[in-house]
Amino acid sequence: SFLTASQPRKTGGADIQVGISVDQVAAQKIGTQTHLPSLEIGIEGGRQAGVCDSGYSCAYQSNIAWRSPNQPVAKEINPKLAFERLFGMSLTDVKKSQDRDFYRTSILDAVSEDASKLSGRLGRTDRQKLDEYFTSVREIEQRIGRAAPQKRQLPPEFDIPQGVPADVDAYIPLMYDILTLAFQTDSTRVATFMLANGGSNRTYSHLNVKGAHHQLSHHRDEADKVADLQKIDQYLAKEFARFVQKLKSIPEGEGTLLDHSMILYGSGISDANRHRHEDLPIVIAGKASGQLQTGRHLVYEKETPMANLYLSMLDRMGTPVDAFGDSTGRLTNL
Repeated sequence: SFLTASQPRKTGGADIQVGISVDQVAAQKIGTQTHLPSLEIGIEGGRQAGVCDSGYSCAYQSNIAWRSPNQPVAKEINPKLAFERLFGMSLTDVKKSQDRDFYRTSILDAVSEDASKLSGRLGRTDRQKLDEYFTSVREIEQRIGRAAPQKRQLPPEFDIPQGVPADVDAYIPLMYDILTLAFQTDSTRVATFMLANGGSNRTYSHLNVKGAHHQLSHHRDEADKVADLQKIDQYLAKEFARFVQKLKSIPEGEGTLLDHSMILYGSGISDANRHRHEDLPIVIAGKASGQLQTGRHLVYEKETPMANLYLSMLDRMGTPVDAFGDSTGRLTNL
C-alpha cells in the first residue's frame, strides 16, 4: 500500500482492494503525451494470487503500482523485455530504423532542393502546385520526426540487455539504466521501480552479508544482523545515488534531466524488526522544474500522512487532485 496510502483488504482471494496508486493518478492524466503512459519495473517476480503474509494477498507484496483499487500493474523484471517495451523493437531494429529514417529524410531534402531550383522558371499555377508539394513534403518530414523521436535520441553507447543478470550487483544498475533511458528519450514521464517485493528474502552475497534480507530485518537488535542489514540499506542507497547522478549528467533544456524530474525513494516500513510504519525516511531527488528546493532535511509533525506528500507531488506534476488516500492536506515548505 506504499503508493496508494490506503489500507488493503485482508483477503487471499480475487476480491483484492487497496486503492489507486499515486503514479497511476498522474499517468491517467498525462500518459497520453508519451509512448508509454507509465513504466513499471522490478528485480523480483511475484504472485498475483494466494496468501503471502498474515492473511493478505500476495498481490499486495508483489506490486506498488495499482491502476484501480483492485487492478495491480504488473512490473517487468526482464531488462531486455523492458527495453523492447520502450522501443517496440530490439536495439538492432532501432538502428536499422534510424538508418531508414535518415535515408528518407535525405531524399526529402534532395527533392526540396531540386524543386527550389525549378521554382523561378515556373508560372503562377505551377508554382502554386509546387507550394502544395512543398507543404506535403514538410508534413511528411514532421510525421517522420513525430513517429520516432526516441529512436533518434537513443544514446549510441547503450547496449541492449540480453536477459536477466545472475548477480544482483549487475541487475539493479541495469534496471536503473533502463529507467534513465525511459526518461531521457521521453518514452514515459511516470515510472516505478521495485527494488524488492514485500517480505523479500533476496540475498546479497557480494556484500559479504550472511542471511537473507527479510530474515535480517527481524534482527532482534542482534549486532551482527543489524550490521548486515545496514550494509544492504547502504548498498541500495548508493545505487539510487548513482541513478540520480546519471540523471544529473544528462542535459535537458536549461538544466539537467534531474532538474526536471521528481524522484521518490523510500519504503512503506521504517522499522521492520517491530513492523513500524510511521516516521518513514523518504528522499525526494530532483527540482521538479524549479518547484522543489533540494539539499534539506525536513521533519513534519508525527502522524502526518504520506498521502499529503503525494498530493503535493501531484500538484507539481500538473495533475492535481482534491484528496488522495488518507490525506489531510498538502505538505508545506517543499
